[in-house]
Amino acid sequence: MSHRRGMRVAVLAAGALGLAGVQGVAVAQPDPAGPARPAPYSAATAANVPQAMLKAMQRDLGLTAAQAKQALVNQFDSGVTAGKLRLRLGGAFAGSWVSGRTAETLHVATTDPARTAEITAQGARATVVGRSLADLTAAKARLDRAAARKAPSHSPVWYVDVQANRVVVLSSAPAEARAFAKAAGVDPAEVAVRRSKIKPRTYYDLRGGDAYYMNGSGRCSIGFSVTRGGTPGFITAGHCGQPGTSTSGYNQVQQGSFQGSSFPGNDYAWVAANGNWSPVARVNGYGSVQDPAVSGSTVAQTGSPVCRSGSTTGWHCGTVQQLNTSVTYPQGTVSGVTQTNVCAEPGDSGGSFISGTQAQGTTSGGSGDCRSGGTTFFQPVNEGLQAYGLTLYTGTSNPPDDPPSGSWAAGTVYQVGDVVTYNGSSYRCIGERLRHPGPPQQFRQHRRLEEVDVPGPEALP
Repeated sequence: MSHRRGMRVAVLAAGALGLAGVQGVAVAQPDPAGPARPAPYSAATAANVPQAMLKAMQRDLGLTAAQAKQALVNQFDSGVTAGKLRLRLGGAFAGSWVSGRTAETLHVATTDPARTAEITAQGARATVVGRSLADLTAAKARLDRAAARKAPSHSPVWYVDVQANRVVVLSSAPAEARAFAKAAGVDPAEVAVRRSKIKPRTYYDLRGGDAYYMNGSGRCSIGFSVTRGGTPGFITAGHCGQPGTSTSGYNQVQQGSFQGSSFPGNDYAWVAANGNWSPVARVNGYGSVQDPAVSGSTVAQTGSPVCRSGSTTGWHCGTVQQLNTSVTYPQGTVSGVTQTNVCAEPGDSGGSFISGTQAQGTTSGGSGDCRSGGTTFFQPVNEGLQAYGLTLYTGTSNPPDDPPSGSWAAGTVYQVGDVVTYNGSSYRCIGERLRHPGPPQQFRQHRRLEEVDVPGPEALP
């Protein structure tokens, strides 16, 4: 892909970010009595949680806002009561659980019928069972020890079910599961085997700056997590692999494969990940800083500070020296990269360049090293996002005041012909004229963008 640039630019400005002529600064005066102490956690404060949590409870549990808050209060009350009863009942305690839409009913099981009045006096419902929680926990521990010697692939999950007063084993082969329990020394009466097709697997994070391996050999670094049509993945350097190249993660777990790659000319690529891996909006700080969050991709201007994360040399910082640079490697010339004085070494390729919380690009190449210093070039991240129709991953959901999803960023200078994404739609910068009246309200004030149907790079004229 060429890097032709138009002569006119479109400046997108969402609003003033500072005030001119202000001579003083506001300084908070210390409280003579010292910092305020947070209120103790109690039933009165149990519902004081972030709105995002309440909204998630409403969405996933089908609750109203009031019900979500009441469920949190009930959760606190039942936890306190269950804890008290567990101490009082001692060896006769057989577990507890809640029921009801807002977890309003607490149930407590006991092996001693004489203790039921004690339970109901605390506002809970009493259930008399044959095995104590200690008995069931001991039975599960025997399964744990047997699995430590040889884990049963047919029975991947087991747990203490206090409502059933059994240890439950989930298995695709019930007969083998019962044999496993018997060999572990568990009384068959203590075990309930339930047929299940569950196949648990671990999940790993796609984090900027982390290592990955190509075809099980060479190593590069993740740039930034992205998504495309619901598929997670990451953007990285084009010289790290070709379409079809398989990848494994920092832990050598199978990860995915290259879907697109451009090098030389450009130096970007994207890898689609399999179900073992999840995108995260973070960059590895390698212990130098807390892993920075990624919230957008506003371009840092010449002279701006910028930092890099890579799997060989970790975290290093410097400044942006030049935008829109062309550099010739032994394999050919790459145009449109950004020059920096941040050091890098082999294996850092593809890793994250970030300024604050704004993704800048992926490490391409350079000269020098991190002992003597050097010059490093990065491929701007927005070009790769546009080329492959990717969305920079900035989290599973955004609070109302956060920026919308996509590669568009307020305050960014776009050149004529540039394409950006905004909440699932694509827009092309056309200069001073607006050809279609279709852009969303957020763009009408800019009068610079035109909504276009761009399902992928092949659809661009």
